[in-house]
Amino acid sequence: MSEEGTAPPMDENEKRIVNEFCHLLEKSKQLFNGLRDLPQYGHKQWQSYFGRTFDVYTKLWKFQQQHRQVLDVKYGLKRWQIGEVASKIGQLYYHYYLRTSETNYLNESFSFYSAIRMRAYYSKANKEERPDLMVKKLRFYARFIVVCLLLKKMKLVRDLVRELSKQIDDYTGTYEPEDHMEWNLVLGEIKAFIEADNLISVVDVDATAIVLSHRLTPLNTPPLDKMSHVHFTLQEIIIVGNTHEQVKFSELTLDMFRMLQTLEREPQEELTNQIYDASPAPGRQPFENGDRPNKRENPHKYLLYKPTYSQLNTFLASGFKELPPNGAMLLYISADGCHGNAKHTDDAAYDLGGVVTNSRRDGEVTTTTPGKPKRPGTLKEMHCLHPGDLYPYTRKPLFILVDSDNSSAFQHFPNLFGQPVVCLLSPEQVPTTMQDMRQKGNLFTLFLHCPLMAFCHVCSIIDIPITMWDKCQNYVDRFMAEASKLFVRSRSLDHAYMQFIGDDFLRLLMLRFVFCYIVLILHRGFKGPSFYPVSHPPLPTEEILEHPTLRKIVLDLTAVLDCRALFSEPGEGDIHGAT
Repeated sequence: MSEEGTAPPMDENEKRIVNEFCHLLEKSKQLFNGLRDLPQYGHKQWQSYFGRTFDVYTKLWKFQQQHRQVLDVKYGLKRWQIGEVASKIGQLYYHYYLRTSETNYLNESFSFYSAIRMRAYYSKANKEERPDLMVKKLRFYARFIVVCLLLKKMKLVRDLVRELSKQIDDYTGTYEPEDHMEWNLVLGEIKAFIEADNLISVVDVDATAIVLSHRLTPLNTPPLDKMSHVHFTLQEIIIVGNTHEQVKFSELTLDMFRMLQTLEREPQEELTNQIYDASPAPGRQPFENGDRPNKRENPHKYLLYKPTYSQLNTFLASGFKELPPNGAMLLYISADGCHGNAKHTDDAAYDLGGVVTNSRRDGEVTTTTPGKPKRPGTLKEMHCLHPGDLYPYTRKPLFILVDSDNSSAFQHFPNLFGQPVVCLLSPEQVPTTMQDMRQKGNLFTLFLHCPLMAFCHVCSIIDIPITMWDKCQNYVDRFMAEASKLFVRSRSLDHAYMQFIGDDFLRLLMLRFVFCYIVLILHRGFKGPSFYPVSHPPLPTEEILEHPTLRKIVLDLTAVLDCRALFSEPGEGDIHGAT
């Protein structure tokens, strides 16, 4: 009932409407609150519950639209309450995107969040003299910003950040709350994230910045010659982030943010017109027929920010279990290295260390004295993921990407079960001029995300006209097409690559790895094997990594961008192989 005293008398029909609304509202809250108890892994354990929740919220939304006048007058329905229902539906679609990796659900989420803002559902929240309503408003802004970041709606993101800053000031000035520092921290994280992601400005003729998407489209999918090989398709992805001091927002480091986009197809803009309707309606219902779709647009992803060893192992086991026949799993890790005690050992499984997935800096109690080195052969870092920890999962096809200063620990990965296993590993060092890169995202991940942006970055190019960008992108596309042909034609290429190259995403990663290798090995600032990426099994040097056609395309690109002096001349010096 209304909080403003006694509601006006109602006839039977009005009572029925109010009672039904109250029933749907209470049911929706119960179901929504139950979402947090669902397992975060697996596919089938949560689907029916999500379906019921969507169903109740759809009924609730349509019911309040159909009976708005009665609810306004007899129930005292307030605009912020409508906004709260819309916000919950937006959250449902966003969490459904996280669980399915289907980017079109981001559009659905965006349409509801956009309606809340455009129709100012929360405009009177600060006049209710209830700080909890202001917190709901601030959370709405934070969630909307995340969705807009993922959809690359950067102009809107900047508008929302300005509005959020003002709302935080209002909240702090009115209530002097205890959590005002936390909200200022959130605001600072968002601003740092946006700034760090804006490494290269691509500008139009009038110097207006252009936002480019880096998801997979038919235009940037590398071509592939016909093959007779049976190939595996990427079905399960685990993305792990734990690089110290790297900017992050909403449990997404910048590396995680870039990689998740790289492993998604561009969403359809089917809902754009709906955004401007008077009020959105819940769109495509997940599992309307009670069935899971047979074909997904995108592989399924888990996003793990600073997971403990047990958490990571649980998600690895779940991804492994869910793999269908002819499916492959990808593990991407961006994390600080945990160096082993030995550089030369017969036990590459554990003695070379690995990567730390959950830093002790976050206050975890350890059994060692801070600042005191551990005795050789005693305790090891609990949350260090060693190569040997992954051996059991090589019973099925596994594709591993490691971006770390100890990536070489994964360089000697054995093939124990005969299934294809590929490791693409980052350089362990960058030139001193790029030391701040780890805070703004790692260079290797940037090459896998957008090769041309990474190329511009290592050449210290920060602004580039769109006409020049498009011209340079043609060189990159030509490189990818040529490299793809070399993979298929190679006689010494390990069979594991041929079993993965038929998948669009995995082919993209392999070809971008080769581009990264050739750019860095030619660049004068990268001096020695630890500055170059490594592949295991090793990619053929003469047939692919040092092929003259690929080198020539890269050097032609340097001439177009007028940075030829930064790169070696053909045959100059002693170029070290890195695989």
